[in-house]
Order: sequence, then structure tokens, then C-alpha cells
Amino acid sequence: MVKNRIKFLCNECGFESTKWLGKCPSCGQWNTFVEYKETRVSKNKFNGFEFSNSIPPQSITEIEKDNLKRSLTGIYEFDRVLGGGIVPGSVVLIGGEPGIGKSTLLMQMAYYIANNGAKVLYSSSEESVQQLSLRANRLDVVNDDLLVCAEYSVDKIIEYCENIKPSLLIVDSIQTIFDADSEAQQGSVNSIKLCASKLIKYAKTSGIPIFIIGHVTKGGIVAGPKILEHMVDSVMYLEGSSNHDFRILRNAKNRFGSTDEIGLFEMSSSGLKEVKDPGEIFLTKGEIDISGSVLGSTIEGSRPIAIEIQAIASETKYGIPQRSINGPDYKRVNTIIAVLEKRLHLFLGNQDIFINAVGGIRINDPGIDLAIFMAIYSSYSNKIIPKNNVFIGEIGLGGEIRAVSGIKRRIEEARRFGINKIFIPYYSREEIKNSGKIIKCKSVNDLVECVKYV
Repeated sequence: MVKNRIKFLCNECGFESTKWLGKCPSCGQWNTFVEYKETRVSKNKFNGFEFSNSIPPQSITEIEKDNLKRSLTGIYEFDRVLGGGIVPGSVVLIGGEPGIGKSTLLMQMAYYIANNGAKVLYSSSEESVQQLSLRANRLDVVNDDLLVCAEYSVDKIIEYCENIKPSLLIVDSIQTIFDADSEAQQGSVNSIKLCASKLIKYAKTSGIPIFIIGHVTKGGIVAGPKILEHMVDSVMYLEGSSNHDFRILRNAKNRFGSTDEIGLFEMSSSGLKEVKDPGEIFLTKGEIDISGSVLGSTIEGSRPIAIEIQAIASETKYGIPQRSINGPDYKRVNTIIAVLEKRLHLFLGNQDIFINAVGGIRINDPGIDLAIFMAIYSSYSNKIIPKNNVFIGEIGLGGEIRAVSGIKRRIEEARRFGINKIFIPYYSREEIKNSGKIIKCKSVNDLVECVKYV
């Protein structure tokens, strides 16, 4: 017999150790190590069911492409994030805070697929079938081909799939099911790994795509071993705030598409609704122009988004000035502040600076640098920038304005909102026709000179 090896694993980042540690050397968190035993699972047999994927090597040109045809979810924003639809045999892990709308989104997706004549099995170990029925009726997503069960055993879930042969399986959630072949406690690291392993192997051998819901830790990542994210094909997070009705579905990993795409939804009493026009979220409605409010343009995947950046720079009442940033990258904003001080000779060392991207979207795009720069400058100098101006470009440490990708798409999105003046880098990677509405600037000093006459 092979002895079970005892290991300790960090719940926050997945770091493994042969002994218990108070502080994780990888993520720096305290008291996150839990003990688990590595157990051996039969390679081809799960609770009496035989699965074999022993296929001899073959040329990649001989593989039938029809078997890899994607199926649509019926939700355009969801399909966008998936990369064009659901790939047969894929396993997708969806995380998010409690009550954010994970189960609602997947229930709606299950209905659209069932409405097209395909069977869907929704297995919940957190709700009874009566509760699932109540939610389905509230969302008006009732269909005969949408099958539900309240099952805790991963082997029973696989057994149901063998009998029903659904086109899609949804498991809610991975932390609340258990493996009868293991003595691991429900929700433990070992239990999560074994249950996920069985589901993944079943998906690959049967071709049935599986969506798994996962709880998240206080740090916002899926709870359990980090290796779980490496095992599945896609990892998505549904983000949002209790103060906003809008939700953003974001990719952290996708083997079958881009990780840059996002899906936009609005939570309502009848479920999640797609947001076709991002301007509804990220632009303030109204005609009031105030200092510190500037329009920029970012790109998420293939989608250009016009966004409003707001800034407040006010003299601090404390010894150390505050820096509060919501949306843009914290270090990048500090770099822009340093450029303001060095190149424009502004003294911001005694200023509290607050930055906010309207709608709460996270931005890692350097093309938003110019908008952040102008928002801080506008607030500090108390100069109002009219809402018919948009700023696009990356700022270098020398104060030069650098070219960014997708400049044409950004300009088209700005024009769609009727914006009259578009400030862009002087040198662009794409050919831009020089017109009266497009102002090209080489440096931040040129930009400030141009803005004086706005």
C-alpha cells in the first residue's frame, strides 16, 4: 500500500509546504495553512463507472473540427467573455462574492440553452429543489428541459449525468459537495481537489461542458487550493458592489479565448440584464461641468469604452497626504503625480488626491494615463474641462505622450457620444486623419497649453 502523504497548503494562494507555517512565504498571509492528505484515486473508475480516454496519437489535421463547435449560451455578454460560446468538454469555474448573482446568471443561461431543446442539469448542494423552483419562477426561466437536483455527492451527480445525458452540467458549488471514495471532510482542500478532478475527467471523457460555482476568500479569489484554477479551462469572476446595480463578468483565465473581454450586466428584480451600451455605466448623465472631471477612453478586449475619470486635489490637514484610488492602478497614478510635479513644476506634496473611475471598473490600460493626468491638473488648478473633450494616450516619465493601441476604435467610440475635441498622441501607430476635432500633442506641456484655450 502507498502511504498518504501529509502536506500543508495555503488557502489564499495555494502554496504547499511539508510543515505548518504561521505566515505564508508566498502571499504573506497569516494562519492560512491547512493540513490535507494526498490520496490515490482510480485512474479509470469513479464509483462503478468506467471512463477511458486512451486514444492513440494522431495527426492534429485529422481531428474532426465539428466536435469542437461552440454552442451559444443565449446571453451575448456571456458568450463574449467565453470567447464565442461554450466549448464541448470544457470546465468553467465562476467565482464572486455571496449574493453577487453567480447562481442567477447560470440559471438564466441554463434556461436559454434548455429553451433551444437541449437538456441542462442544475445540481445545487446549497439550495433545495423547492428553493431552486422558486428562484426559477421569480426569474421566469421555467422549462421542461431544465432539470434540477439537490445533491451533495459528486459520484451521484456523475451518475445522474450518465442517465440523463444533458448538454450542460452546472454544479453549485464546489465547496459544498463531497467525494464518497475519500475520507476528506466536505469543503476541505483535499475534498475540493478530488471532486474537481472527477468532474473535470468526466467532462473530458463525455464531452459535456461543466460550469462550477466557487466561493471566494476575503482576498477575492476562489476559496480552496490554487491548483483548482490551473485544473479548469476557464476562471471567471463576477464583480460588483452593493452600491451599484451593475455587474462585470471578467476573465482570469481562458484556454479558448481572450482574457481581456468583459461582460456587462445590470441586476434587476427579474435577474441580470445585458448592458449593450457601456456609456450608461461609465459616463455621468447631465450637463454640469465641474473641475476634476475628465473623459477618457479604454479598451477591454475588443470593446472600446468611454469612461469618466474624477479627481479631487485638496490641501491636506494631516502630516502625510492621502492617496485614494478607485479603478486605475495605484502605482501608475503615483507615477503620473510625479510627472505632474517634475514636468509642470506643481507642488502636490501637500495635497490629498482622490481618484475615481465612474462605475467602479478596474483599469490597467495605459491609454487612460492622459485622462488621469488632466483630471488631477483640472482639480488642482480649478480649471473646468468641458465634457465635449476626451483624452487618449500614455504618459512617459519624461512627460512625453506615447501612442496606444486601438486609437481608431477609441476615437470612433468618443465620436459616438458627440465629443467634439479628441486629444491624442502626436505620433500614432495607426494612420489618423488630422482634422479640426483631433488635437495631437507631443508632451504634457503641449497638452496643458492646448487645454488653456478649451
